[in-house]
Amino acid sequence: MTPDASPSVPLQPQRGCPPSGVRFGTGPVSAAMGLRAMTLTVTNCSAEPYELKGYPSVTVLDEAGAPLEAVRTAEGTDEVSMAPEDPGPEPLTLAPGETAGAGLYWRMAVEKGTFLRVAPREGDDVTTVRAEDYLDIGPENVLGTTAWTRTP
Repeated sequence: MTPDASPSVPLQPQRGCPPSGVRFGTGPVSAAMGLRAMTLTVTNCSAEPYELKGYPSVTVLDEAGAPLEAVRTAEGTDEVSMAPEDPGPEPLTLAPGETAGAGLYWRMAVEKGTFLRVAPREGDDVTTVRAEDYLDIGPENVLGTTAWTRTP
């Protein structure tokens, strides 16, 4: 599938501001010694302030849009060997146009995750985004997340 092809799951619109008022993005995967890292971003594209606190809700999906079997997400990075320390959650208000980022960390495995089903906070509506690079995370693994922090 090419990066512009539509998966079997609906993706976040490529243009404009989604009804949620926030737009997600990912950075490239950084890889060293079996540790993988990716940045997840959320940008307030609405005209109102947007409140964040805590961690993103993330599910890794395969090319068909199904969750990768036995891959679970953990708040914090303690369960991912050699991952950097999580700064911990703090309240954060994004003004219109501001962006926050969270780190995603995992250990290398064989199955590829292509999409991320994400929400800015646990319990919020989810959206699906195509990761800039695939996540070599499945079949059994932990995705550690850092708390949201403001990005420059």
